Amino acid sequence: MFKHILLATDGSAASENAAKLAVDLARIHGAKLTALYVVDPYPYLGIGEANPLGFQSYMAAAQEHAAQAHAKVSVLCSKYGAPVDSQLRVVENVTASVGIIQTAKDENADLIVVGSHGRSGIVRLMLGSVAARVVAESPVPVLVAR
Repeated sequence: MFKHILLATDGSAASENAAKLAVDLARIHGAKLTALYVVDPYPYLGIGEANPLGFQSYMAAAQEHAAQAHAKVSVLCSKYGAPVDSQLRVVENVTASVGIIQTAKDENADLIVVGSHGRSGIVRLMLGSVAARVVAESPVPVLVAR
């Protein structure tokens, strides 16, 4: 049924659960599995001088988190025999929901798997959740894992 599954991961517990589901689905359907990590835009507020060292540190940390998240997915794929795209997809300078949806379109994915992050209170009211935005805007089915 599915030929290409896009797994959005950030290394969190919720995305690890999503990874387990995505790997299992890829194995069952013989689908290609692509892991995606979206780096949020650098949170520079524009006050005072820009600090290039701050940006470099931010991007270095983001690349390290992306590599760790991808390693977790690769271990699951090896353990359960699912085909994983060997290249980690990292998208920068867009919000997570936009990066996920655009990558799904670019890669011709027919399913997106994301973890629910369970934001609560005022933060969720003000920002919403990445999963909710992906579900609302995605042109392909989205599986949200708790």
